[in-house]
Parts: sequence; structure tokens; C-alpha cells
Amino acid sequence: RQRVICLTLFCILHDSTNTIGPKEGWQVYSSAQDADGRCICTVVAPEQNLCSRDAKGRQLRQLLEKVQNMSQSIEVLNLRTQRDFQYVMKMENQMKGLRTKFRQVEDDRKTIMAKNFQELKEKMDELQPLIPVLEQYKTDAQLISSFKEEIRNLSMVLTAIQEEMGAYDYDELYQRVLRLDSRLRNCMGKLTCGKLMKITGPVTIKTSGTRFGAWMTDPQASQRNNRVWYMDSYTNSKIVREYKTMEDFVANVVSRTYNLPFKWEGTGHVVYNGSLYYNKYQSNIIVKYSFETGRVLAQRALEYAGFHNTYPYSWGGYSDIDVMADELGMWVVYMDPDTLEVQKTWNTEYSKRNAGESFMICGTLYITNSHLTGAKVYYSYSTKTSSYEYTDIPFHNQYFHMSMLDYNARERALYAWNNGHQVLFNVTLFHVIKTEDDS
Repeated sequence: RQRVICLTLFCILHDSTNTIGPKEGWQVYSSAQDADGRCICTVVAPEQNLCSRDAKGRQLRQLLEKVQNMSQSIEVLNLRTQRDFQYVMKMENQMKGLRTKFRQVEDDRKTIMAKNFQELKEKMDELQPLIPVLEQYKTDAQLISSFKEEIRNLSMVLTAIQEEMGAYDYDELYQRVLRLDSRLRNCMGKLTCGKLMKITGPVTIKTSGTRFGAWMTDPQASQRNNRVWYMDSYTNSKIVREYKTMEDFVANVVSRTYNLPFKWEGTGHVVYNGSLYYNKYQSNIIVKYSFETGRVLAQRALEYAGFHNTYPYSWGGYSDIDVMADELGMWVVYMDPDTLEVQKTWNTEYSKRNAGESFMICGTLYITNSHLTGAKVYYSYSTKTSSYEYTDIPFHNQYFHMSMLDYNARERALYAWNNGHQVLFNVTLFHVIKTEDDS
């Protein structure tokens, strides 16, 4: 068999006798002449055995063998590459799965740590307002400076922890905060009355009952006595529920139920020194009811006091008469808690119908301008000086409708019934601290 090799040969033609003959093994298929007179021929090479000793032929065969060997090697390499590629793909998928799991574990850890540190941060925020109080302590400036430095250091540590999670031992930090909290609370026992400066919160304790109601603890009770009383609705009821602790209140574990002898009006009730004081239904009478004996200990009609929506707060609800308690005693106006005898009356000249709610702190009456969203403490009246002033102390009416707001002197907090939610507000007071040097 002959192989066709396309070559371009240049030859000089003198005459026909010089043509290469067939006996030499080359066959001319066509010829032509270029512009310079040179011959251009197309030839067919002779059979294989005619060129077996040709050096270029041997080189060509060697090259072909090398190409074949290379092709086989490439094929083997390709198979190995395909196998390795499948293995790498499998390992890549496994690595991605592990990476996802590690990321999830890391995110969960950071979430838990962030939550713990946020709780500490909130604790620090609660302690921070007490610093201006301590600065009034004339005889212990060095201790105050120490407190301030300790809080500053803890705040810096908290900030650093938020940036680098886990850089500080959480338990040690938590114990430091608890120790500082204990020391500050011991100092609070020396505080006298103060002026309301700020209201923060609220903290939602529970969601229960109707839109209107009242709940409270006893400001005169010992620190071990943490009973909670609950009175749902503003009228047509005589049922009071008692809970042993705040935890029981949240879990709705009722320890005792009282059936009052008279229905109540409004939500302006107060528990004071073991007794409930409330406005008797459709009257201007204040009733003192003992939880211990289950009997009415005293009743007193308040002369000229409106009732049954004659002079209520802006939200209505028969809230004409509001019984309160603070550091100085119990108030509707100011009265003796044993006999309910009225000792003195003040006319604040503030319209009851324009007030959202009110509460007493240290003998000063604080009045909100609304029971709805945007409410703030707008007006205060001092019973000590018989004078008033306009204030601007906002607070967050989270659930849009306030039907009860009372101050508890023991807890230094405001108890509120906020549209079927029982909430607590923290208060910041400007105090004057009495020392042994004070007369």
C-alpha cells in the first residue's frame, strides 16, 4: 500500500528526456510551472520497503512510537486524574459539612455567651444610676471613688468581652457584679427621701386578666415576706388572689383566695402593713380589710370626694379615689392608716380628668398627663411645701393603656397594670444621704 505524502518539489525542466521514470519508485501525478519557470510537481512516494533504510523514515517511525506511548501514558494519567478528582470531590463535600457544623457550634456558643454578657450589661445599667446617689455621701468619698473605679473597670471588661468573646472568666465577673450589687444595696438603706429624676423599663412580669386591674406587694412587709396580691377588673368583683412569692405569681400558683365583704371600684387599691385599703363600690368610703383576720377593721367616708366616675382619671373606670403609700405613710389625701382619720387635705388645682395616673413618692404627688402612648410625668405637687412644678419625665407605655400605677417604697419601683400586662418600672431618685455628722 502506498501513502500519499503531499510535497512541493521544485525542479528545472530542460526537456522531456529528463523526466524521472517509474523505475525509480516515484510517480508524478501532476506538474506545473510557477511564474519564475520553476517546476512544481505532485508525487507519490514509493512503497514502505523502498524507504526502509531512509534515515528520516526511521526518525518518523520513532516519533510515531513515542506519540503512541505518550498517548497511552496520557490515558492512564487521565484515568488516575478522574479517580483522584472523584475522591477530592467527596472529601470537599465532607469538609463543607464539617465546616457547617463547626460554624453552627461556634454561632451557638457566641449566642449563649452574648446572652449572658447582655444580662450582665443590663445589671450594670441598673447599678449605674446609683452612682450620683453615692456621690452625695459626704463622709465616704474614698469608698465612692472605689465604687466608681470598680464599675468603670467592669464596664471596660464587659466592652472587651463583647469584642473578644471568652476573654474573661464569666463566673468571676458575675460574682464581682453580685458583690458590688450587695454593697450598693446596703448603702441604699441609709438613703432618705428623694426627688424623682428618671423612670426606666418596664419589665413585663406577667400577662393575665382583663384590660383593667391592680396588683401589688406590701411595702411594710419584711424582706422575707414577698407576697403578691392580684385584683382583676375595676368593678363588680370581690375576689382577691394571693401568691406567696413573685415566682408563684408568674407561675399562677395561688396560695389563698379572699372574698371581700364589699365590691370595689377603680384600681387605686393598696396593701399596707398586712391590710388592704380600697374604695367601696358606689361610695366615697375607704375600707380597711385585714388579710390575717378576714374582717373589715375600719371604714371612713371621704367628705367631698367624688365617686363612681364623678372625678375619675382620664381613662374612667370609677377611678375617682386612688389610695397610695410611700416612705411617709398612706395617702388618699393624707390619713392615719389605723383609724382612717383625715389629717390634712391639699388642693393641687390639677384637674383629675386631665390626669392619666398618679403616685406618691416621699410626700410628693406625681401626675402623668395621659394613660395612653406618649404619657409622661408632667406635674408634681409637694405636700411639704404646698407647691407644684411642671416636670418632663417620660416613661415607656409599652402596651398602650395604663389603668394602674403605684409606687412601692420597699422595692423602690412602680407597679403598673398595662392593658392586661403586669409590669414594673425602676425609678431613679435624687437623694440626700444622712450621715452621723448631720443634725
